[in-house]
Amino acid sequence: MGPRHSLILIQPVLAVLVLIMSVCCLNPDDPNVCSHWESYAVTVQESYAHPFDQIYYTRCTDILNWFKCTRHRISYKTAYRRGVRTMYRRRSQCCPGYFESGDLCVPLCTEECAHGRCVSPDTCQCEPGWGGLDCSSGCESGYWGPHCSNRCQCQNGALCNPITGACVCTDGYQGWRCEDPCEPGYYGKGCQLQCQCLNGATCHHETGECICAPGYMGAVCGVRCPSGSHGTQCEQRCPCQNGGTCHHITGECSCPAGWTGSVCAQPCPLGKFGINCSKDCSCRNGGLCDHITGQCQCMAGYTGRRCQEECPVGTYGQQCALHCDCQNGAKCYHINGACLCDTGFKGPHCQERFCPPGLYGLICDKYCPCNTTNTLSCHPLSGECSCTAGWTGLYCNEMCPPGYYGEGCSLKCQCANGADCHGVTGACICAPGFTGEDCSQTCPSGFYGTNCSSACHCHNQASCSPIDGSCICKEGWQGVDCSILCSSGTWGLSCNQTCMCVNGAACDPIDGSCSCTPGWRGKHCQLACPDGTYGLECREHCDCNHANGCDPISGYCLCLAGWTGIHCDSVCPQGFWGPNCSMTCSCQNGGSCSPEDGTCVCAPGYRGTSCKRCKHSFQYLAP
Repeated sequence: MGPRHSLILIQPVLAVLVLIMSVCCLNPDDPNVCSHWESYAVTVQESYAHPFDQIYYTRCTDILNWFKCTRHRISYKTAYRRGVRTMYRRRSQCCPGYFESGDLCVPLCTEECAHGRCVSPDTCQCEPGWGGLDCSSGCESGYWGPHCSNRCQCQNGALCNPITGACVCTDGYQGWRCEDPCEPGYYGKGCQLQCQCLNGATCHHETGECICAPGYMGAVCGVRCPSGSHGTQCEQRCPCQNGGTCHHITGECSCPAGWTGSVCAQPCPLGKFGINCSKDCSCRNGGLCDHITGQCQCMAGYTGRRCQEECPVGTYGQQCALHCDCQNGAKCYHINGACLCDTGFKGPHCQERFCPPGLYGLICDKYCPCNTTNTLSCHPLSGECSCTAGWTGLYCNEMCPPGYYGEGCSLKCQCANGADCHGVTGACICAPGFTGEDCSQTCPSGFYGTNCSSACHCHNQASCSPIDGSCICKEGWQGVDCSILCSSGTWGLSCNQTCMCVNGAACDPIDGSCSCTPGWRGKHCQLACPDGTYGLECREHCDCNHANGCDPISGYCLCLAGWTGIHCDSVCPQGFWGPNCSMTCSCQNGGSCSPEDGTCVCAPGYRGTSCKRCKHSFQYLAP
């Protein structure tokens, strides 16, 4: 075979390999699958024309070497050898930015898509509500949907769901876009809360805060505007004067008694008074009435509810507040206080006598009969004596009677507790046991007598009489100075109560309470201690075993018959029985007795109450 016709022989193994490589697992129709030609080396066994020097003999022209004449020629033969052959094939692979996943080419994102999926190289398709290169960022406020690409349509500060775009309304709003405020009377989240406002108030649709109607205030508008304010939010100031009150809503003034006008600034017109100036005045003698109360303001010289009375004798002027200064029995004019002198007197205050001192009568021809030392003057007509302070009587020769003092002894003493007073000054002269300006106070504790100058001598907290110092003993004490306790069997004030204690008990001299002796109890110690107790106040408990209780006084156990010992826990010794083991056994012939009742328990062979008799043996023979 010539070299131009060399055959390429491919072994079956290589053919299979080529077949496998030509079959790709990727779908060539996939737009993400790319293909290219690639070279690869294949080891093959190939034939070739192998040259070799072939020697053959031929006749020589040289006669000398004719038998050895050789010739050379190049010959070829088919030979085989291994070689490497470069071959080409179409290779399918994922385009750049994609990687194989099964039989698909899927895109590759360098950063993992946190909330989405990778749709192309380094490109994430985000889930609704998420954005960013790797879908790791939540939507900003006001956006929603995939890649947060949709703008929210919510109003009034509402947020939208980053996934669905649904509006989440703020408090106080409702509607698809939260565009509507709550219905009147409702507020808050979802407009579900009902307003609590009163008196026609509305509430804020967001917070529920009450927006009060004019005239009201407070958290729920349940309080009227305070005095002095009215209107919306009680911010308007009332214009009412003189104590007028305004309507909490309109501000209209309601005037108090005595005032009128739009702002209560005008007093009632003359002759009127009271609320709305609706009452008529009834004052007399020129008196004016108060426009508020209707009380009459009398002219000088008059008094009374309606000014219908003249001033009382001795007073005059406005409200009869001035006192007349007229002497010698003269009266004064109730309006201006001018004195109206009796006959025999003259002067502005009627202080002067017509007659010279010491004389009286129509022609001043008589001598006054008064004791001049104790007399102020005698009447110029009648000669009646006017005595100085502390004196009385027809001729001013008698001292004031007890209980009176002053000029003519006309003033009554103001002393208490039977005290007398000084006839001139009225100063109190206290009786023994009393003190003070008016003798209304008793002597201080521990003192008695006139002017409380003597000290008491009582004992044991006894008090003494402020009058004579006699001791007033407390309960349980007696004697002149209360130094002696009540005698046995008595108690109380003056020791006049009889003790009721029995069974040797002592009684308290103060309150008569009984102190019981051991073994007794009760208010009067009339009750013995209950079974099982003894001693003072029956506080001790008996410690006995076989006993009928214990002695209520000493606690000594009262043993039952057949028992002895301090606690009655020992049986009577042999040969004794009964209470306190005081009885001697009468059993004979070795018999023993019961410790309780002395019954004999006979020894064998004896019988009887005292074991004196022998037992008889009877033998019965068979018939």
